[in-house]
Amino acid sequence: MRKLRVYVDTSVMGGCFDPEFSAASKALMEMIRTGEVVLIASDLLAIELSGAPPNIRDLVAGLPKANVETVSMNEETERLRDAYLRSGVVGQASASDAHHIAIATVHHADMIVSWNFKHIVHHDRIRGYNAVNLMENYPQSPSIRPRR
Repeated sequence: MRKLRVYVDTSVMGGCFDPEFSAASKALMEMIRTGEVVLIASDLLAIELSGAPPNIRDLVAGLPKANVETVSMNEETERLRDAYLRSGVVGQASASDAHHIAIATVHHADMIVSWNFKHIVHHDRIRGYNAVNLMENYPQSPSIRPRR
């Protein structure tokens, strides 16, 4: 049976040290550690984490390599991100959030987990991402949800 492939953004990693999101974020990290799910870690996540405190930055490095799939930004993810921006799903200031969705979509994540309730886990935004994906000949975006 194929394992669930879960894409996370930076908010989930920081959530491990935030009282509001700690229990759920740590539970997801444990699911990755034990191999119950596979973490899809993008180079965008790595770039964003490079400026984070060491305890947050080192979370991905501490996970078993067999349970982490590394994916990259590329021309295809940039085109899809730009389509989200042109359609007004989010504004230019949220381009990195749109890029996370594009990376997860292009790399066929099963689910996106985020604590970003303004630009990612938001009903209207999810509808917008899905509409653009259909116009651009992609399937609907991976299931976007907070990890509760």
